[in-house]
Amino acid sequence: MPDYKKMYLTLFRATEQAINTLIAAQQECEELYMEAPQRELIALPQNQDTEEK
Repeated sequence: MPDYKKMYLTLFRATEQAINTLIAAQQECEELYMEAPQRELIALPQNQDTEEK
């Protein structure tokens, strides 16, 4: 008979590791975003022809 408790705990641990890996990757990406140099936004002039249509 399969050991369901062992199977459950194995799956639970693997799931927890996967979630922690994803959280760490997200936090790393957030840090990279925050550390990136800020770029200046440029407002482009509106084209009068497209507004009339």
